[in-house]
Formats: sequence, C-alpha cells, structure tokens
Amino acid sequence: MFSLSFSNWRFVISTQAARGLSRRNDEAASNELPADLSTGTLNITMLGINYAPETTGIAPYMTDLAESLSERGHRVHVVTGYPHYPAWEIDSSFEGRSIDEVINGVHVHRRRHFVPSPPNALGRVKMELSYGLRAARSGWNSPDVIVCTSPALLATAMAIGRAKLTRHRPAIGVWVHDLYGQGVVETGAMTGRGARATAKLEATVVKSADGVAVVHDRFVDHVVEQFGVPRDQVTVVRNWTHVAPIAVDDLAAARLRFGWAPGETVVLHTGNMGVKQGLENVVDAARLADQRELPVRFVLVGDGNQRPTLEAASVGVSRIDFVRPLDDENFRTAMAAADVLLVNEAPGIVGMAVPSKLTSYFSSGTPIVAATDVESTTADEIRASGAGVVTPNGDPAGLLDTVLALAADADRSAQLGAAGVRYCATSVGKTASIDKCEKWIHELVSRHSGTLEPADDSHPDHPMTNTDKAADAR
Repeated sequence: MFSLSFSNWRFVISTQAARGLSRRNDEAASNELPADLSTGTLNITMLGINYAPETTGIAPYMTDLAESLSERGHRVHVVTGYPHYPAWEIDSSFEGRSIDEVINGVHVHRRRHFVPSPPNALGRVKMELSYGLRAARSGWNSPDVIVCTSPALLATAMAIGRAKLTRHRPAIGVWVHDLYGQGVVETGAMTGRGARATAKLEATVVKSADGVAVVHDRFVDHVVEQFGVPRDQVTVVRNWTHVAPIAVDDLAAARLRFGWAPGETVVLHTGNMGVKQGLENVVDAARLADQRELPVRFVLVGDGNQRPTLEAASVGVSRIDFVRPLDDENFRTAMAAADVLLVNEAPGIVGMAVPSKLTSYFSSGTPIVAATDVESTTADEIRASGAGVVTPNGDPAGLLDTVLALAADADRSAQLGAAGVRYCATSVGKTASIDKCEKWIHELVSRHSGTLEPADDSHPDHPMTNTDKAADAR
C-alpha cells in the first residue's frame, strides 16, 4: 500500500511501497520502447486531475500540451481524473473506476476519485488525496520525465515522492497554474497556522522538482523568494489562446438566438462560478440596472459551486441570465456577439492566479471589463494587452457605469477588441508557448542527467524570466 505522512511538512513515502510501485511500473512499461534522447524524442508522463472533455480552467492547457507533444513525436501518457469541473460532479457518461484509452495520439489513463459537494477545503483535500493515491499507484511507463500540474498540490506531492524513490528516477517538473498557498489566503479558505502550513508544504513540493514552469511573470519572484527555487530553474510558459475566433455573418440573428434583445448591452461572463470570482458583485449590478431601468443584460455562462447561491440571490432580478456551459461553436459565437466580456474577481484576489478565460476573451475581438483589484495579476494582464478596462471589484455601481460608458463608445470598444486580437498574435500564441514548454521539458531531462549547460548569469541585475513574445496567434 501507498502511504503519505507529513513530518515537518516534508512528504515521506514508504520505501517498500515505492519499490513495489516501481516494479509494477517497470512491468507495465516492458513493451515500451526506450526514448531516443539523441533525436529529442522523450517518453513523457503528465499528471493532472483536469483534462478534456473539461473545457474550462486548466484542462484545455493540459490537453493541448499533451496532444501537441504527441504530434511532435514524443510518447505521451496522461494520468488524470474523471471529468468533474466546474460542475463538481463526475460526468455520468464516464463509468467504472478506470478508463485507459488513446485520444489524438495520447495515452490517457483516467482514475476515478472523490469529488466534494460542495467543494470546501476538507473536501478538496480528500479529492486530491484520492486522486493522488490512484495516480501514484498507476503504471507510469518508465518515463524520462514526469510533469505534475499544480493544483492539485497534494497529488503532486505524492507523485514526486514516488518518483524520487523509483529505481530509474525520472526528471521531475512542476507546472504551476495557481499559487496554492496564496490562494487559500486570498479566497479565505484558510487563515493563520493552516495557511502558513499550506504555504510551507507548497514550497517544499515545488522546490523538490528539477524545474518549475509558471504561467505568468509575476509568479517568478514568489517562487524564487517564497519557495527558495533558484531563479534559473524557473521558466515562464504563458497560457495560450486555445479557442479560435469565429466569423459570425449575422450578429443580430445570433443575439436573437441567445434571447438577447436588440438595443440592450450584453455583458458576458464565462467559466467557473466559484468563490474566487465573487459574482455577487454582478448580481448586485444587475439589480441596480433593474432599479434604473437600464438596457443592460448580464449573462453568466458556465457552472460552479456558487451557482445555486447566485441564482437564489438573483430571484426577482430581470437583467441577469444564467446559462449552462455552451458547446464550442456557441461559446465562440456568444463571445463575438456580446458587447462586453467580463472578468470579475472577489475583493482580496490579487496574485494567486491568472484567469484562464482571458486568452479566449482576447481572441474574440470583443472589449473586456475586468472588475478586479487594481494591483492584481489580472489587472496587469488587461493593461499589458490593451484589450479592456479595469474597474474596482466589489463595486456594482462602478461596474455598471464602466459597462455603460464602454458600450456608448463604439470607437473605443473597437480599438480594445482589436488590441486583444493583436495581443494573441504577439504574446499568447499557442505554437510559441508549446515550443517553450517542450524546451523546458528537455531542460528538465538534461538538468536531471547533469548535461544541462549553466545559465548565463553575466547580467545579474537583469535576471531572465524566460518569457518570449510569440510570433503567431495559434
């Protein structure tokens, strides 16, 4: 059996269990051809609880990376969970305890796990541990490198613990999408000793890898200064645009199909409806629009643990709609047909994450309003892109006024939308980000084997963050 204990916030794995798991892993990979390191072909195992067919959050990036690496000739295995996000219930079409299949060239190994409802802190711990246990006990196909996606932090800890005691230990990389310790504080999930212990665990887990990839430049200093990771072991791999823009021949007809009346300003929010999004602000803005009899409609597309609460709070409010997740074509059409795309974050959310919806928003050509802390990572991204405007979070009147001012200025809206499309072409292109991630994975293997050349630190006053501008939009 696999066991995990925390002592001084270091993860410890039973050596006997790890050896047993390693033997099973080696046996499962007995028919696997060795990686051809001389030509750059690697045997890569990716571990992360979110994967397609989930369409929001981390899953699209996990899926894109795995399939792109496979297309480039690498042998890719993904050990993932059952689809459950953002509804926080397992998709009923996925049955049994395990599913092993090949999808678009990727060997996908799904392992059923606990899903909390509602997803409180204790429930998430149970989910991560249940997934981590099953992922760590799965065959890994003797990889040259494993890439662990965080969140989920506890599952990552378990996977790294097993990897370090594997007979032929692979290179280990951690791909950080959210800053876990900072997140529990900013969302109010933990305080005091619990929050400090979580941050300490996160630092221990991340520092134990051979290298770290983060999704934004602002994460670099945190990983270096708070986690103690050497700066030359941190690479920035920007989240990329994973939704292609769509040409809508008749926007008026599309709007009517969605039930949007002519002449009303449609403000569209997509994705997760959780604590972090603080969407009570939007409900209050819609209620204020009702009171003022303004031609504004707020549309929340998606799902999440806060959706029932938000729907209950919206009873009697006519200028807000809740829509279940849309299929790909309707999702892209809705973004193109809306007047404003909305990012809303709860007060206190500053630096824990970069909303994944932003890359889709940029590609749509529709202007963005971000109701967020003016010092947040999200605000930085909006300013860098030039694709929208920032308004303070937790201020429904301010949100409503900002939306109305933007809707009344067609020229500015067009300029902001065009800036978002340009930003896709220069900063969040898929090909360049995948190139960067593939290079990072090769560096993990080289660093682990001791063949990586030292970084050029001849300019210590200007440390590199490894962020390059993409030359293409896809």
